[in-house]
Amino acid sequence: MGNKKRIGILTSGGDCPGLNCVIRAVISHATLTYNWEVLGIPYATQGLLERKAIALNMHGLDLRGIDPLLSMGGTILGTINKGDTLAHAGEIIASYEALGLDALIVICGDGSLAILHELASLGKWNLIAIPKTIDNDVALTERAIGFDTAVSTIVDALNRLTFTAPSHDRVMVVEVMGRAAGHLALHSGIAGGADVILIPEIPYSITSICRHLVELRVRWQRKFAIMVVAEGAKTANDSFSCTTAESSHAPVCGLGQYIAEQVDYCSAKKIDMRVSVLGHIQRGGIPSALDRLTATVFGKAAVDLVAQEKYGLMVAWQNGQAVAVPLKEVVAKSPLSVDPHSELVEVASSVGIYIGETV
Repeated sequence: MGNKKRIGILTSGGDCPGLNCVIRAVISHATLTYNWEVLGIPYATQGLLERKAIALNMHGLDLRGIDPLLSMGGTILGTINKGDTLAHAGEIIASYEALGLDALIVICGDGSLAILHELASLGKWNLIAIPKTIDNDVALTERAIGFDTAVSTIVDALNRLTFTAPSHDRVMVVEVMGRAAGHLALHSGIAGGADVILIPEIPYSITSICRHLVELRVRWQRKFAIMVVAEGAKTANDSFSCTTAESSHAPVCGLGQYIAEQVDYCSAKKIDMRVSVLGHIQRGGIPSALDRLTATVFGKAAVDLVAQEKYGLMVAWQNGQAVAVPLKEVVAKSPLSVDPHSELVEVASSVGIYIGETV
C-alpha cells in the first residue's frame, strides 16, 4: 500500500450527471491520501487505443478556489458509446501497459461494463468499475450515478405539463428513455403524478388505456391526463385492432407519437393529445445532491480498493452503504429489468395508475 501507483480513469457509454463528481473524488482521494498519480483517459477505449492520457490533479481543476466538477454535468474526459471496440482489443490491451498503469477505474453502464470486463480479463488488467446509468439497470447495485438526477429532470417536466394539461383538457404523452428497462419511467411517473405509465417489462393495451382515460373523464371528471411512455414499451394483444387502411401505424416516428395516434384513433370521442419527447434533456443538467453524494462515496471506495489491490470488482450501493461486488457477476446479471411484481409496480396500480396488463 505504500508504493506510489499510477492509476487511470475513464468514462464510457452515454453521459449523465455525476460523472465529474466521481472523477473529482478519485483525483482528490488518490492524490491527497495516497500521493498517487492519476491519468485521465479521454474518450474511453478510443483514448486507450490512441494511447492518450491527461495528468489530473485537484489544483489544476480549481478556478479561483471554485471546484467546477462538483456541479458540472457531462464528463470532462469525454465519452463514447459506439464503435467496434473488441475489433481492436489487442491494441487497446497493449495501451494499458504502454501507459504504465497500475490500475484502471472505469465509470460506465452495463454495455461498457461487459466490454471493459472482457478487455480486462484478456489483458489481465487491474480493473475497478463504478456504475453509472440513467436507466438504473446495472445489476447488484441499488443506485447508479445519474439516475436520481434524470428522474428529477423528468418529474420537473411532468410538473410543468400538469399545469398546461388541465388548462386545455389535454392528454400529455411524455416519452422518456428506457429501451430495455423501465426504471426511469416507473420512478418518474409515480413521483410526477402520471395517470398512465408504460414500460418494456409489462405489455400495454391500447384498449385498456382508452378505458382508463374514459374512466378518468366520466367517473372522476378529469378531462386531462399525463402519460409516461418508456421508448421500449411493448404492446399486448389487443382485442380491438387500431390499424387503419391508410397506415400500418408502425412506431417509426417514436413510440410516444405512436401511442398518441393509437389512443386518438381508438377513442369514441376526440381527445386533444400532445406529445413531448424529452430525449437527451434527461441526460443533461446539474447533478442532484444524492448523485453527488453517491459519486463521492463511489470514487473514494474505488480508490481504496486499488490501495488494497482488490480487483475485478464493481463498487455498488447495498443496504445503505458502498460495497464491492464481483464484476463478472454484475455483467452476467445485467441489464436489470423491472420486476413486474415488485412493490413499486404494486404501488403504481394502487394509486390508480394504469401500468399495463399486469398479471
